[in-house]
Amino acid sequence: MARPDQDRQQISVALKIVQYVVYFYIYGKQNYMDRPMTPHFSNIILIGMAGAGKSTVGRILARHCARIFVDTDALIEKRCDCSLQQHLETVGIDAFRKLEEQVLLGIEQKELVVATGGSAIYSERGMAHLKSTGPLVLLEASLATVMARIHNQDTRGLINPDGTGLADLYHGRRPLYDRWADWRISVDHDPPAAIAEKILSRLDGHTS
Repeated sequence: MARPDQDRQQISVALKIVQYVVYFYIYGKQNYMDRPMTPHFSNIILIGMAGAGKSTVGRILARHCARIFVDTDALIEKRCDCSLQQHLETVGIDAFRKLEEQVLLGIEQKELVVATGGSAIYSERGMAHLKSTGPLVLLEASLATVMARIHNQDTRGLINPDGTGLADLYHGRRPLYDRWADWRISVDHDPPAAIAEKILSRLDGHTS
């Protein structure tokens, strides 16, 4: 009988093969050979406020790195079989945060690009776990950018423990993002593809 560590190794090899096959299929052999050489961090984790573009940038980054993209908000919705807002209204903030923490702690696979929900930073255990797997990259959006991008704050499942407005929520979370961030990338003036390139450059510079 195969040991658990052997099973994990086999799964890891299979996932790598899937990654390469997908990249070849979409971009072709030459583009694969010319893709940026990304350092072998276990994972790359994106954190930041709603509206910072974590999911959009994360998908682009994963494509460049030939890695699997994971959106923790999507994992939560899959677990509860409903939207974030519906789940929040049904179970309340405490239960929502408990499920979010479980999702964060459940990320054990390597070589991922992970886009976290904006409220992930409320989970001490969850953030510590993610930080142990790779750099936490803060997509740093100004309040003006966040307010310009978020028009559905009452329906997108925003966790707001104090029940205050978006500006207060932004300022309340800033110390938490600052505490956990390994690196910061401004997102106010660049398109998602340029932001992904900045992250890749930062990663390359970190290991050079």
